[in-house]
Amino acid sequence: MSTSAVARKDLVQEAYLRELKAYKAPPKDVNAHKGQVREFSAPAAPSAPSAPSSSEISSELEAYAAAEPDAVPVSHAADEAVTEQQDVNEYLKELQADLPAEPHH
Repeated sequence: MSTSAVARKDLVQEAYLRELKAYKAPPKDVNAHKGQVREFSAPAAPSAPSAPSSSEISSELEAYAAAEPDAVPVSHAADEAVTEQQDVNEYLKELQADLPAEPHH
């Protein structure tokens, strides 16, 4: 290793550090933030919902009790499940069957 390379490195490093120490950042304007920041305003306090009176609750419960339940049509889901199960069994049997051998040319 030569001494001239070390001396050059020190000269460059010293010049760099001298420039860093001599650097003065430009002063910032006091009102530089004006266009970037909005003024804070607290939102209005929420109000509590009004509680229904006991007469309103009782009338709603009576109307619910007197209402006819919706008639749900009876589906044949059990029949569909049986046919679906049969289809699955047939498919599994096809998978387990031996594949036909292809003739070699």
